[in-house]
Amino acid sequence: MSASKSRSASIKRDTAETRIELTLNLDGTGQADIDTGVGFFDHMLTLFAKHGLFDLSVKADGDLEVDQHHTVEDVGICLGQALLQSIGDKQGITRYGSKTLPMEETLVTSALDLSGRMWFVYKVSFPTEKIGEFDSQLVREFWQSVSSNALMNLHLVLHHGENSHHISEGLFKATARALREAITIDPRQQGVPSSKGKL
Repeated sequence: MSASKSRSASIKRDTAETRIELTLNLDGTGQADIDTGVGFFDHMLTLFAKHGLFDLSVKADGDLEVDQHHTVEDVGICLGQALLQSIGDKQGITRYGSKTLPMEETLVTSALDLSGRMWFVYKVSFPTEKIGEFDSQLVREFWQSVSSNALMNLHLVLHHGENSHHISEGLFKATARALREAITIDPRQQGVPSSKGKL
């Protein structure tokens, strides 16, 4: 990849349920401008940008009078599409990334492969149904949407943990750092990191 080539993408999604504008720059500094109308989700996306060193802007207007599901799921769709576009032809990338990350009493692992094939494994259970006003089930919905639209393998595993906030925060931070590793350009990598010659 040439140093001047921008690895960024902007996505717009407009449905009867949500209106979303999302911009992602993989080679950023961790700047976040997030407004989804869901406070806890904004916090998680800000952490994701910071720990991935991604510049991320998200403006979402969803049917929060129904619940938070459509907003969270559709932001995941847009983030996955932005990842896929911004990674481009995958020339020279590391491809794989993983991070086992502690968050107070919690330990999680995020492992991923930017393979061009979607697979999602989620071995996580939350001790509470809610994290404040946020439905903890939506953490799964978000990451499944991201992985399916980014066409990547994503495995999320909770080893142990007792606090739902810490579990969610650990997952977002670990996945950010795993992605940061996977998208890194390896100067020794010639072409696409696959024996097939294509990802």
